[in-house]
Amino acid sequence: MKLPLQTKTVLVTGGARRVGAAICRRLHAAGANVMIHYRGSATEARALVKALNAARAGSAACVKADLLNGETPRVLVATCLAQFGRLDVLVNNASSFFATPVGKMNERAWNDLIGTNLKAPLFIAQAAAAELKKRRGSIVNIVDIHAELPLKDYVIYTVAKGGLAALTRSLAREMAPAVRVNGVSPGPILWPDADIWKSPKTRKDIIERTLLKRVGEPDDIARTVEYLVASAPYVTGQIIAVDGGRGIAL
Repeated sequence: MKLPLQTKTVLVTGGARRVGAAICRRLHAAGANVMIHYRGSATEARALVKALNAARAGSAACVKADLLNGETPRVLVATCLAQFGRLDVLVNNASSFFATPVGKMNERAWNDLIGTNLKAPLFIAQAAAAELKKRRGSIVNIVDIHAELPLKDYVIYTVAKGGLAALTRSLAREMAPAVRVNGVSPGPILWPDADIWKSPKTRKDIIERTLLKRVGEPDDIARTVEYLVASAPYVTGQIIAVDGGRGIAL
C-alpha cells in the first residue's frame, strides 16, 4: 500500500529533538524522505538519522546550519536537492525561546528571537518557493498560542511568533494556488528548560488553564502537521491551535 508521503521530501528545521524530532518521525513513517536541520544538537540529529535509515535505507539525512546566517536558506534548499533531488514540504519548526522583560531587552535578543522565529522562516520559504511550486508542495510553520495570548516577560518572542502567524497567512496568499501554507500553534506540550518552568506550581497553574487539564505530547503536534501536509488539500492560510483548549479557557 502506498504511503501518503511516499516519494516526497520534507525539510524540518530544528528537527533533531523535542517536537521537531516527533515531526520528523511522523512524516517519515508516512513515507517521506526527511532532511533534518540542526544547529547544536549534532548527537541527537545523527542518532535520529541512523534510526530512520535503519527503518528505510537512504531516507534521512541531516544538515548543520545557523539560521541567523544569511546564507543558510539557500544552503538548506540546495542540500535537500543534492541529497534527494526534490523538496515538497518545508516545516519551519526551529525556535529560540527566552525571556525579554521590559527593561532587559537588547538588540542581541531581538536579532536572535526575530531572526530564528520570523526572519529565517520567511527567507527559507523564499529560497524554497520555486521548488515547492514545481512540486505543488506545502509549508507548515510552528507558531505558538502566545502569538494570540502574550506571555508575560517574553515580549520579543511574542512579537516574533505574532509575526510568524501573519507571515503564514501572507505566504498562503502569495504562493497560491501552487503551494499551501498553514501553521500549527502548540499550547502546553513540553516544558521549556528554564528553571521557572520547572516549578510544580507554575506547571499546575498552566495545566489548570487548559480545558483538558493536562499537557499534550509532541506527537499531537506531529499528527497535526501530517494532516496539513498529507490530508488537507483544500486547506491553506490556517493556523490550528493544538493546546488542550487553553486558547478559549478563562
